[in-house]
Amino acid sequence: MAVPVAFFAVFFAYPVAAIVARGLKADGTWHLGRIGEVLAQSDVRHVLWFTTWQAFVSTALTLIVALPGAYVFARFHFPGKQVLRAVVTVPFVLPTVVVGTAFLALVGRGGLLDEQWGVRLDTTVWAILLAHVFFNYAVVVRTVGGLWAQLDPRQEEAARMLGASPLRAWRQVTLPALAPAVAAAALMVFLFTFTSFGVVQILGGPTFSTLEVEIYRQTSEIFDLSTAAVLTLIQFVAVGAILALHAWTVRRRETALRLVDASVTARRPRGAGQWALLGGVLVTVAVLLVLPLAVLVQRSLGAPGFGYYRALTSEDGGVFLVPPIEAIGNSLSYAVAATLIAVVIGSLAAVALTRRDAGRFVRGFDALLMLPLGVSAVTVGFGFLISLDEPPLDLRSSWILVPLAQALVGVPFVVRTMLPVLRAVDVRLREAASVLGASPWRVWREVDLPIVRRALLIAAGFAFAVSLGEFGATVFIARPDRPTLPVAVARLLGRPGDLNYGQAMALSTILMVVCAVALLVLERLRTDRTGEF
Repeated sequence: MAVPVAFFAVFFAYPVAAIVARGLKADGTWHLGRIGEVLAQSDVRHVLWFTTWQAFVSTALTLIVALPGAYVFARFHFPGKQVLRAVVTVPFVLPTVVVGTAFLALVGRGGLLDEQWGVRLDTTVWAILLAHVFFNYAVVVRTVGGLWAQLDPRQEEAARMLGASPLRAWRQVTLPALAPAVAAAALMVFLFTFTSFGVVQILGGPTFSTLEVEIYRQTSEIFDLSTAAVLTLIQFVAVGAILALHAWTVRRRETALRLVDASVTARRPRGAGQWALLGGVLVTVAVLLVLPLAVLVQRSLGAPGFGYYRALTSEDGGVFLVPPIEAIGNSLSYAVAATLIAVVIGSLAAVALTRRDAGRFVRGFDALLMLPLGVSAVTVGFGFLISLDEPPLDLRSSWILVPLAQALVGVPFVVRTMLPVLRAVDVRLREAASVLGASPWRVWREVDLPIVRRALLIAAGFAFAVSLGEFGATVFIARPDRPTLPVAVARLLGRPGDLNYGQAMALSTILMVVCAVALLVLERLRTDRTGEF
């Protein structure tokens, strides 16, 4: 635990504490009254209300749209199911900047709906809600569908034989069993939408702002660190409560059910109703998930002769000190370094968490590992700048700063992917190897590693994908001569002109393709045990 604890203490707790202290402490005195002053501001209360309201509505819409898909993937077997599973998961691993850009191409000025029917949604909250459903659809399908596929269907069939209608059998037998998974999925969707940044930053404009966007605005535009610190504390408390609820629902899910092999519960659809349900899910996936990405690609090809792509190779002397195309190499190199860091830190933490003699501190650290997913990435990025600026940790001019920030987001995915597999390793195998004289390192290398190798590769793939798309912290610490893809896209969208807009679409398409390839590789490695997140 020493290395993971030190890593999170230095590169997460210390930067966050530093920026909060900078905002609330002056002349050696804490000004806690500033919290009440900030909360009394009408615009801050409006941001809090909108953040909470849109998160609840986004979560409800995602559950309504995605639960039929979870059932289809859990209970039906049909041609192309594995490919469709990968397609459904692509939006989740896409950077939020790309998601916002895709919906901007669909519903924004000059977008598909604007050209065809004169409808623009980018200035309304509907664009944000739809983009959140797009992004989180896979969370519900994977989380709920993974459990649904392992529920014994004979329990519901027995209720039907005793006279219950299909709806009553589902409501009284299946739904209570699914409740922990539905609650866990809902809490994760709420967490992601409550802390939404890239989507709201691009689609919300000056009209709509979440806590994360407001923290960014107060920090980088108004330079009001005290207000940003108060908003960071509010978000920290809210995220802590959400993660505590999530941990409780996950424990219920792991201990309350007896499951069956998922491979025996899926069958081909029967009857007109089931085929209609499958068709409806396919149409939903096509319209909600595929169409925005297709429009994004189409917009990137708007200039003749791949003009927008060719423009990426030229240096404009404006926002970029280098040609925008160099952002691709920068992002890939940063993501590789971040993945290595995340895999090392996450693997050590996962091994420690699976020890039977782990104390209360180690078990508590399990929940803390999830905090980087919910705490403001903007706060972490700016905290890096103001805290890691003195020897022996003067890293402001070092390239390693970006991978360190990206690894903070990747570690929770590594831990969550490896924990179930490590916990499934029979402890007697380790004990037998130890009795035969193997050292602890050799036991890990020859017993654990062959079993968890596939999970380790999947964890590395997820860490690579999320590192590639990290935006909130990177926008502060990426050097002007080494921008990442998400930062380059955001800067291009912030400049007027069709050429800048087209280049943003081209870079977003490239980023989408890279993430999709990484996901397809993951899907080939996926097993029923390690494939959920």
